[in-house]
Amino acid sequence: MGGPSAEREVSLSSGRECAAALREAGYEVIEVDAGRDLAVQLAEISPDVVFNALHGRWGEDGCVQGLLEWMGLPYTHSGVLASALAMDKERSKDAYRSEGLPVVDSVLAPRDTVRKEHVMAAPYVVKPYNEGSSVGVYLVHEEANGPPQLSDDMPELVMVEAFAPGRELTTTVIGERALTVTDILTDGWYDYDAKYKEGGSRHVVPADIPQEIFDACLDYARRAHDVLGCRGVSRTDFRWDEARGLDGLVLLETNTQPGMTPTSLTPEQAQAVGMSFPELCAWMVEDASCNR
Repeated sequence: MGGPSAEREVSLSSGRECAAALREAGYEVIEVDAGRDLAVQLAEISPDVVFNALHGRWGEDGCVQGLLEWMGLPYTHSGVLASALAMDKERSKDAYRSEGLPVVDSVLAPRDTVRKEHVMAAPYVVKPYNEGSSVGVYLVHEEANGPPQLSDDMPELVMVEAFAPGRELTTTVIGERALTVTDILTDGWYDYDAKYKEGGSRHVVPADIPQEIFDACLDYARRAHDVLGCRGVSRTDFRWDEARGLDGLVLLETNTQPGMTPTSLTPEQAQAVGMSFPELCAWMVEDASCNR
């Protein structure tokens, strides 16, 4: 848990929640704040399983997964390749396209170029191509006077993506099973605060949407999970433009380390299909392995 990424605080919260749930389920749990001495700490502990509650870079992009493979320690969630692929938003889109899954147009562009000119017609979204949890997301409206003034902590290369209007939907996959669909309602952009702060968003689960769209979300999430090579738990996010029916449903991204905080979507979906939070965490521990 923890780690050095932009999502450190969320990871610490996820880690605390998961540790408590695993103790309730009967496991002996040692909490580790992942630092540069992580390999030394793990060697001293010699755990049966590593529950990966890290989010963002280093914990979600294949780096810590490679360390755990090297050390021969069974771990939860996806392996090296799937983690790296899902974290790279442009390459994951290429994988979606190969599977015939619907995505919006996007380009990778230098940060300084995006500051100077519109690299595609507005409305569009600018975000890091290898971060999660809506960290550093800019929405450029159609009536914008000029290009976005990106902060200096944005990476030198960013993704510029056509804005997909409509409702925010999401589906969790556990193993081979897509659980359900959540409709995420917010007053504005589904940003970091909307995701993680109390009252930041309202979740309708199961989503009150046409069966055709509901079933498509389940199907697309399973296929996204498979084409990226995910293992354990993943969550795929969608936008749906009601006016266009099924043609208005597009994939945004797949998260290989979904949040496990009190306001998180994956535990809520598991609960909706009859799986308690301790049962979910226990399933992940029992599913852990190397060579993922």
